[in-house]
Amino acid sequence: MIRRLYDWTMPLSRTPQALWALAFVSFVESSVFPIPPDVLMIPMIIARPRRALLIAGVATVASVLGALLGYYIGAALFESVGRPVLDFYGKGADFDTFAVTYNDWGAWAVLVAGITPFPFKVITIASGATGLSLPVFILASIIARAFRFFLVAALLWRFGAPIQDFIERRLGLVFTLFCGLLVGGFALVKVV
Repeated sequence: MIRRLYDWTMPLSRTPQALWALAFVSFVESSVFPIPPDVLMIPMIIARPRRALLIAGVATVASVLGALLGYYIGAALFESVGRPVLDFYGKGADFDTFAVTYNDWGAWAVLVAGITPFPFKVITIASGATGLSLPVFILASIIARAFRFFLVAALLWRFGAPIQDFIERRLGLVFTLFCGLLVGGFALVKVV
């Protein structure tokens, strides 16, 4: 199923409506959709590098708006919509344990999930379900998504198609390691 969705998004990147498609995919990816906006962003930026910042900006704004939908799903529709989405991603069973300590680290969770390949919609729904402060949630979402999308746009603008393989295959790992070190460093400082 994921492969069919990926194949469906690729032709969208070549249409005149690509920015609208990117906005739509970025919006729904933050709350329910499994395909990240990068699959549209990458070919769009390679095709038109001068629009890299616009493309990253559209992805960021739409993603943060979609994150607010995810937050709402968690806050108001958790049992009917949120839990089935978490179950789909294999995170439903762990949610109750996770929710107990979530708000202590919630801003970090939003930052890490917004930057790494971890499904962002899981965190947006969890943030609403656990009542994470909405201003904290919004700020962390803006920082994380802008960092991710503008970094990808900058790399593609600067290096073009040769960096595409690195972004598609290894950038998620680099983001994950960076976030792990960052959060681990702050946790160590908090303990000491």
